[in-house]
Amino acid sequence: MLQPVARAAEDQAPATGDGLEEITVTAQKQQYVGTVPAKDLPQNIQTLSAATLEEAGITRLADALDLVSGVARQNSYGGLWDGFAVRGFAGDINVPSGFLVNGFNYGRGFGGPRDVSGVERIDVLKGPTSALFGRGEPGGTVNIITKQPQFAPEGSVMLEGGSYSHFRGEADYTTPLSNRFAVRLNGAFEDADSFRDTMHTRKETVSPSLLWFLNENTSISYQFSYTHQEIPFDRGVVAVNGKLGLIPASRFLGEPADGPTKTNDYGHQVQLQHDFSDKWGILLGAGYRTTDLKGYGETPELVASRQPFFTDGRTLSRQRRYTTYDTEDIVLRGEVNGQFDTFGLTHHVLVGADYDDFKFDNFQTRSRPPALSTHPTFAQQNAIDIYNPVYTAANLLPATTSLVYNQYERDKTSGAYIQDQIDITDSVKVRLGGRYDYFSQSILARATNVTTRQSPDAFSPQVGIVYEPTKSISVYFSYGQGFRANTGQDYYGTPFAPERTESYEIGAKYVSPDQGITSSIALFKMSKDNIITSDPVHSGYVIAIGTAESKGVEFDVSAKLPYDFRLMGNFAYVDAYSTSSVLDPDFGKVVAVGDPLINIPELSGNLFLFKDFSVMEKPASIGIGVNYVDKRLGETGTSFYLPAYTLVRLMGSVHLTDDIELSGEINNLFDETWYANSYSALWVQPGAPRTFKARVRYKF
Repeated sequence: MLQPVARAAEDQAPATGDGLEEITVTAQKQQYVGTVPAKDLPQNIQTLSAATLEEAGITRLADALDLVSGVARQNSYGGLWDGFAVRGFAGDINVPSGFLVNGFNYGRGFGGPRDVSGVERIDVLKGPTSALFGRGEPGGTVNIITKQPQFAPEGSVMLEGGSYSHFRGEADYTTPLSNRFAVRLNGAFEDADSFRDTMHTRKETVSPSLLWFLNENTSISYQFSYTHQEIPFDRGVVAVNGKLGLIPASRFLGEPADGPTKTNDYGHQVQLQHDFSDKWGILLGAGYRTTDLKGYGETPELVASRQPFFTDGRTLSRQRRYTTYDTEDIVLRGEVNGQFDTFGLTHHVLVGADYDDFKFDNFQTRSRPPALSTHPTFAQQNAIDIYNPVYTAANLLPATTSLVYNQYERDKTSGAYIQDQIDITDSVKVRLGGRYDYFSQSILARATNVTTRQSPDAFSPQVGIVYEPTKSISVYFSYGQGFRANTGQDYYGTPFAPERTESYEIGAKYVSPDQGITSSIALFKMSKDNIITSDPVHSGYVIAIGTAESKGVEFDVSAKLPYDFRLMGNFAYVDAYSTSSVLDPDFGKVVAVGDPLINIPELSGNLFLFKDFSVMEKPASIGIGVNYVDKRLGETGTSFYLPAYTLVRLMGSVHLTDDIELSGEINNLFDETWYANSYSALWVQPGAPRTFKARVRYKF
């Protein structure tokens, strides 16, 4: 699991004009991974390459993760961030899901949905890896690897258009500036309307990067990233008396006059790699990231009778909110990796430490209609008719009537880890490891000037074994514990205790001798304490539901078939449910033992089939993809479910010349009505109807 880059190498080739060595291609290590081959790891790993994403026409992380077995969409906060669960477990669904970029924490801020422009590949490391990654979920960790500068000039330009006035442009160029110094510039711009009424989005992102070889054994890399997005806050559609489909999926229940919510994301990453020898090396890294999110939005809510509608059954009560989130995150880390032999055993060792200082300034106000019985006119001032909406700025409530949040949170996490993968024989490998975390959290409620604090710590062990009866087959078992700090407080101002997890996994992998077929199967069981989910009583808040369990099986396959066919498929069965009950001080029991976890389908799967051929001696391909997602719980503590759906996608591409490629796809071919995720029956995110995209790409 190495990232290809170019680096300096000593050889006896003639010196260049500046007296520097020539360049050969090798690889740059990734933090937390080391140099153990993927087939020798006691876990299931699924990788999405840039070529796969490009062929499927995918530009967003959420759409990419739809292709990964056992990954389910979660609350996206009105389309303003990425939310997902791996093998049934998500983190706090009131904040973005955690993921890594080049090994750095990148899911904690509020910079908007992640674009995949400039991505080399996406690794989803399944199973009990939390003991090593720290903030990773027990189901798996998503690590995005970005494209690095190269020492051979190359570039590409892409233009894309499609349904709902969609336009996107991408550019990527890399070149050496000397034999030791290379640069890369990657960026994208997107502007589009939506199948959702009145909505318009805009995005611009750029990520320049540098790579400098100080000598043959030492390199420094730096990457800056900037993303600005403008996205209207959109809570989706409502289920009327628990029934979806009574209003069209296009119906926007917010107010266009609110304008878009704007997000900004500024990130810096710098890494130093030094190889002491061909067996030992060190990685040092630092990251600094700031994000901000600001905007107005309408939030459907329950009225005094705890029903969403007034007496006519069509007038929806809404509160108006103003939100501003600001974050700052500093990450430091270091790791030594090496290999040595003792008593005939080969050890692959990782020893490292990391530090994370995260600051979160959270401010939100709202204007909330009073009870209908006491103020019938004013109560309906910010309401909307779901069957015949009339948008008007004149009826908007002020957004400063009452305070929801005014908090300053600071989380400091220090961790140290060690892992040793031991080659007992050529066919038996054992992994031993562990991680120690110390977490310090303070949350200042400015309205009361009260600060709550907690400082838990934990040691999380990890063990695994791999047996390879043949060169093509390996079977494995792994066990791990995990520790993950939670952000924020519940409705009553109580901070959430950290999540603690325990995971078991057993699986098998197969790689054919010609590398044409790769497949894996994994059975898993996980448990988690202090799991966070949406609060079914207090709208917009989350609660800790105590303990939960998830168990299931995954199957993945990728194959090159006869007659130039290619196949990629996966299947997952996940049974995720609460193992404790929750009592609300005001309303009694809201979660019972055995209740399923929100947005987790029991069955899901993907199948992609491509056929490669030639058109006038130029390469071309055509493909079909099918994505199935089972029904899912749509609101915690209720019997409201989102229906199952099956989406079909057609894709095709053809090279007009050696350098120019024309491609496109039709998504949701049969125009199925579907729902991507839900926070409650009032906040359901509908999926897009049939759409098309076409693009032309020029590579040079």
